[in-house]
Amino acid sequence: MRAYPSRRALIGSGLTAMAMASTVATSTASAAAADGGDTEDAAHRSRALSRARAAYAALDKYLGATDGSGLVREQYPAASGDNAYSYEWPFSQAHIAALDLAAVDKAFEPELAARAKAQEHYWNAGGGTTGLPGYASYPVAPYGSGGDMFYDDNEWVGLAKVQRHLQTGDKAALARAKEIFALVKSGWDTDTSHAAPGGVFWTQATWSNDRNTVSNMPGAQLGLRLYLITGESGYLDWSKRFYDWTNTHLQSPGGLYWDHLDLQGTIEKTIWSYNQGVPVGVNVLLHRATRDGVYLSRAKQIAKAAYAYYVTQGRLFSQPVFFNSIFFKNLLLLESVTGDGTYHRAMTDYADQVWSTMRDPETGLVHFDSSGGTQAIQQAALAQLYAVLAWPRALWPTLY
Repeated sequence: MRAYPSRRALIGSGLTAMAMASTVATSTASAAAADGGDTEDAAHRSRALSRARAAYAALDKYLGATDGSGLVREQYPAASGDNAYSYEWPFSQAHIAALDLAAVDKAFEPELAARAKAQEHYWNAGGGTTGLPGYASYPVAPYGSGGDMFYDDNEWVGLAKVQRHLQTGDKAALARAKEIFALVKSGWDTDTSHAAPGGVFWTQATWSNDRNTVSNMPGAQLGLRLYLITGESGYLDWSKRFYDWTNTHLQSPGGLYWDHLDLQGTIEKTIWSYNQGVPVGVNVLLHRATRDGVYLSRAKQIAKAAYAYYVTQGRLFSQPVFFNSIFFKNLLLLESVTGDGTYHRAMTDYADQVWSTMRDPETGLVHFDSSGGTQAIQQAALAQLYAVLAWPRALWPTLY
């Protein structure tokens, strides 16, 4: 485990208060708005944009660094011993919140530019253990001393860069996404003496040798995006390698995905929502890349199983909000192909329940912890949910 506030620590703190909302209430009004005519849809998206702006404003006000760095703090209120800035994983989600908002609100372009500039405070140009550059887990000098590289942390930024390129044609963003994919490839396990050899490791840190769904499937998704943009077959080949390894070793008999596998072959069988969403997106992109209908069928099957597990069976609020934002984005990517609205309605209902039950109207901050604190990554996730709910359907194909 990381020896600082991490996704594992955030998960634990984020589940304390969730028993109060163990199921997502069905909202007839929001469902009608999401599926209604042009007028209703415009009103629905306008409300979502207003809430996204408000969630982001609270993030900036209470968690934004005030030293001109463009970075954010890990949590509010700050605790004794907190670092000056958040780690890479939370910051990337704040960056992506600005990206998602800028897609529908051009007034956010300067804010996005500031976050994108701050993202580079994590860039380790000298490279990690594989010799290739990437984003470190903490800002590098002069803002910090850097840290280990996590492959999934880099993959989220790579996917964000691709999203930016797809929406605006940003060539620098595409170039950075290619650099990140090269880093991800370098994380592939080449030791055939390991149990289930292959797979991308979670981190370059020496204290973990796990190979995770979240270090392989987002890598496949990034590679598929790059293949669809460039037509270079190497991206498709590597993406299929990541995809096949994960399906072989970490997909459960029921079709959902477990968390990770260690070098002895022991599987950690927790089922996290983002580990279901990303494979849905990967299959959608494989269908787009190959025109093989089997991939679209798999995407639908995983989405159906995940919807039953989390929505129908009332487990959404057992998951961190920042996992659910990734989960729902990938379901919308599927619906950009199928034309359905089931997952969009579920996303709307979930966001609305977070807004009404987890948000302090005085500050605009969400509170998932019984202590009343707010993690930057939690606030960023709410902003992302509503920002994407404000998108017209025509933008959904650029999601991940």
